[in-house]
Amino acid sequence: MRTRSVLAAAVTAGILAALVPAVSAQAAEYSSALKVRGIQYDAPGRDSNSCSTGNTDQEYLTIKNYSSSATVNLKGYVVKDAAGNRFAFTANHYLQPGDHIKLRGGHGSDSDAKNVVYRDNCNFLWNNDKDTIYLYKPSGSRADVHSYTKRDNDRDGNGYISYHN
Repeated sequence: MRTRSVLAAAVTAGILAALVPAVSAQAAEYSSALKVRGIQYDAPGRDSNSCSTGNTDQEYLTIKNYSSSATVNLKGYVVKDAAGNRFAFTANHYLQPGDHIKLRGGHGSDSDAKNVVYRDNCNFLWNNDKDTIYLYKPSGSRADVHSYTKRDNDRDGNGYISYHN
């Protein structure tokens, strides 16, 4: 009887040891210091995507570096919405630990000092009622998912966070 108990314990330990690397690898795939902090999806005022007089620059997505020690370069990161619209960070933008950046619509001067990157596109990207935003690492793996609806306040914008990975 004791031999069976020891054998059963050894088999169980072996199975658990085999599963732990798989679980750790999956958790590492979706872990990221960068997360979507919030979104201002409905620019104040009447929506106008005119490059000269519009308010597209008042629509923004905030991405924060939640690491306590690592600086992260945004170059190569991609932001997508549920409809497949996308923005890729093509230039170096360094986020120090705890720092954030606002990805704004419209045209302007990107500035790490002012924590802003412009999409250089005057069309609105985020839906005013609900949307899902995906943040991808340069490797192509998902860094974060952020969904909102219009019914409540977003932590950094004006929507309700229904899912935040």
